Formats: sequence, structure tokens, C-alpha cells
Amino acid sequence: MAYSWAMSLELAAKDRLTDTFGRKVEYVRVSVTDRCNLRCTYCMSEDMRFLPKSDVLTLEELERLCTVFVGRGVRRLRLTGGEPLMRRSIMTLIRRLSRHLDSGLEELTLTTNGVRLREFARPLADAGVRRINVSLDSLDPATFARIARSDCLPQVLDGIAAAQEAGLKVKINTVALKRDNAAELPRIIEWAHGRGMDITLIETMPLGVVDEDRTDQFLSLKAVRQELESFWTLAESVERSGGPARYVRVSETGRKLGFITPLTHNFCDSCNRVRLTCTGTLFMCLGQDASVDLRDALRASADDAALNALIDQAVAAKPKSHDFLLPVRGDKPAVARHMSMTGG
Repeated sequence: MAYSWAMSLELAAKDRLTDTFGRKVEYVRVSVTDRCNLRCTYCMSEDMRFLPKSDVLTLEELERLCTVFVGRGVRRLRLTGGEPLMRRSIMTLIRRLSRHLDSGLEELTLTTNGVRLREFARPLADAGVRRINVSLDSLDPATFARIARSDCLPQVLDGIAAAQEAGLKVKINTVALKRDNAAELPRIIEWAHGRGMDITLIETMPLGVVDEDRTDQFLSLKAVRQELESFWTLAESVERSGGPARYVRVSETGRKLGFITPLTHNFCDSCNRVRLTCTGTLFMCLGQDASVDLRDALRASADDAALNALIDQAVAAKPKSHDFLLPVRGDKPAVARHMSMTGG
């Protein structure tokens, strides 16, 4: 009996996804739709054209792919978009995926803009989701409306309250924008920490053509951190969330503050993530175009052998680091696809 148990462990270890740099891929971000109910200026153009529905994987296909990944040692699934709560019958997919929480999957979570969170908070908690990320770039209604091209800040704040009422742990994600919210960042941090939420600041990324020159909006988080240290005590933290953020603890509030710095300082050496789009394309790196199409193999056979072979091919080609460079331009992005296509 001991022999067969050891054999199964050895086989499981061999079957895990490890790239050529020794990094174990244990985290998959899954875009369930490219559609969004906001049009954030740094993310997409105002007249964004979305994919035909025929190009998008069905919920059953998304479930099958996620199940294959879990079988290969993936421990964390994050559903993204676009806006994942815009996907019709999204709770059906989440409930089906939650069965893996009893057999290898450690966390099932999602990133949302919060607009529909009041409706979904309780069902998410009931399905086994324990924490979520909410994107929020301003607490000022006019600034929020300018960035998101929508005046739905009240719905977002109500959604966050509903999530906390449902017992979900909420982390705030804020994109640092030089023209729009630079002066407001301390207030947003204080607001989040005062309500028991950690927060991560993110440098704007050169993904997809948008309606403005991103160089005008780029704000170095190194400079932001220096400013924050002029009035707060930021203690280094070894805590990790499984993502690219590096954390400090704000002594005055007792909570975590994260920094995601793809342009001023990357942390690719520890990257354990791949991204699956809603069309079945697997990207090994957010900042590069190399990809593997899983959709044809998915639809060609009910046997997962071809899918596993393609996933192995993709992980073997995972690059050492991304190619994001300054300056950050809107008309000449480092990567042509938009964040809403890749999944945040």
C-alpha cells in the first residue's frame, strides 16, 4: 500500500506543470468574457468592439479546460473578463468549478468591477468563493465617471458592502493614473484599510490601443511609495497572494498595501501564472504575444490527451520575463490585445 501511494505521488509530481526555468505553474487566470459594462480609459476604447459570441467558449468548455488544469496541479483559479459577472449563467460555471475545492483546488476567486456585486455576493459565498478583488480607481464620483466612462460609483460601493456582508474577503485594486487619481491614492488607501480591506496599486500597462497616450497617465509606483513613506510607516512584508504584487504593511492602519510594478520593477522570476482567454487561447505571459490555441483541440475530441500535449507545449515556451518598456504609449502598445481580451 505504501508503495502504490509513493508511486502515485511520483506520478503526480511528474505530471505537474513546470516551465524551463523551474517555475511551477499553479495559477490560471480564466477570462470568461471580453465584454464589460465599463469602458475604463486605460483599458479600452470608448467604441470597443467585442467578439462574436460564436468565438467565445461555452461554459461547458471553460469548465472542461479548468478541470484539465486542476488535474495537472493548478491550485488557484481566478475568473476574470472583461467583467466576469456580465457572463450569462456565470454562477453555473462557478458552482461546477467549486467541486474541485474538495479535490486539489485551493482557491476559486474572481476579479470584478463591482457594478453587479450586490446581486452576486451571496451566491458567490454560497458557492465556496472566499475572497474577491474589486477594481476601484476613485472615490470621487466625477473622477470615477471620467475614468470608467460611467457614473456607477454608488453601485460599486454598494456591491463592496454586499460582499463584506456576505462574508467575502475583499481586496481593492487601483490603477495609479498620473492625471486622474494620483493625489487621491492616500485617501483610497485609508478608505480601504478603514473598512478592513487590503489594497493593491497597479502601474498602467501597455496593452491594446486606447484613446489616449498612456505616457501622460503613467505614474511610477516607486515615486508613489516614496510619497507615502513621508507620512506613513511602510514595513516590508514577506506575504504573497499568489499574484505579482509585493506587499508592505502600513503600521498606522495595520493592513497590507501591495504594489504591482510591471514597468519600474518586474518580478517575473517567481511567476507561476498563465492566462486563458474566453476564446480558448492560452497566453504564457501577459506582456508577450506567444500563445497556444486550445479551442480546436477542445472541440475536436472528448479525449484530453491533445489538450494536455498543447498545455505542455505552452508551459515549455513560457518566457523568462515580459517585454513592457517605457514610455507607455496608447497608439503603440507593447501588446496589441486589450486587457479585456487577455483577462486581468
